[in-house]
Amino acid sequence: MPEEDLVIRDATKIIVTLGNLFKRDDLVPEHEILSEGSCEILLTDYDNWDGGTDIYGIFCKVSIGIYSKYELEIQTLEENIKDKAERIFRTYPGWLGEVVISPELSEIADGKLLQIDNDELVKTLEKTKNIMASVSTGGPKIQTVNNEYKSLYEIVSEGLAERNIKNEIPFADLWEWYGKWSDGSLPQYKNRREFLAKIFSPMLDAVKKSQKKAVNPIFEEPTGWMRVDRGMAETKKRLVQASTEEQFQVVGLLCRETLISLAQTVFVKGEHETTDGVEPSKTDAKRMLEAYLSSKLPGKSNENIRRHAKASLDVANDLTHRRTAEFRLAALCAEATNAVINIVAIVSGRRDPRSPIERQSI
Repeated sequence: MPEEDLVIRDATKIIVTLGNLFKRDDLVPEHEILSEGSCEILLTDYDNWDGGTDIYGIFCKVSIGIYSKYELEIQTLEENIKDKAERIFRTYPGWLGEVVISPELSEIADGKLLQIDNDELVKTLEKTKNIMASVSTGGPKIQTVNNEYKSLYEIVSEGLAERNIKNEIPFADLWEWYGKWSDGSLPQYKNRREFLAKIFSPMLDAVKKSQKKAVNPIFEEPTGWMRVDRGMAETKKRLVQASTEEQFQVVGLLCRETLISLAQTVFVKGEHETTDGVEPSKTDAKRMLEAYLSSKLPGKSNENIRRHAKASLDVANDLTHRRTAEFRLAALCAEATNAVINIVAIVSGRRDPRSPIERQSI
């Protein structure tokens, strides 16, 4: 196997080893992210200096619950994981460029955005069942786990309601469950386990079979422009989580910054002439992108494509400068920004079917 593939070959082992190192050191957040999240190592860049060096990134997608728990510490956790991972990377060719922790994309069922994804709901149902079984078969005392159970019950109820699945658990409190198993109708441990299986098995099957699809654009892969990809990922996350005027306004601000990052990435002064002859400032995304697109799509035959690209850019630029204080405007702003990114990525050749190394050379 070529040297540049050694890291990808051992990616799973590297992630597991990292998780075990944090577990050894009792560093719970890092261990939880690495063990509970969906983590992968990707080739993200290539340095031509001194014969060429591959640069990799570790990308961890975690549930909304885990991400929310550590959201204020994400940057520190990324740095901690990168620092420890670099010790492992010393035995491999190539460098570790970045560690990115992001929330998993939400799912859609019956046209509705789900706040609790299928995997998280299945785990919560199973944990709820295990607690009920444990307290009724000689396990922990009810008072030590009842608060946890009630929290799990609320998550289960919300997740099932999102999918129009009836919550068949008749006990919102473990003391209610105690009243059931101690009334003589479930005298043996076996009877209690069978009773729980009849309640939980249909719900688990219904959740696992529920229709779902990821919220993905036509092009699922990131562009490879790191600041642009980070900006768009953060925009999508904020749009899902936003509920107040101020939070919707943040979506517009993020879109504006992402377009500026995109423009700064592709615009080359002296090579891409602005359409009005005015030299753009470092934050004038509209002039820079218009100049880039005009340069890459010249001639009458590309007039319709230029018009479409300019229309998408005009919509995105207009919406990023509004006080987008409600969902529809914020969503339109994010969608228009994403469209501009994809148009520029297509024009640049970044969406062409190429290997990661070839794509980085564009």
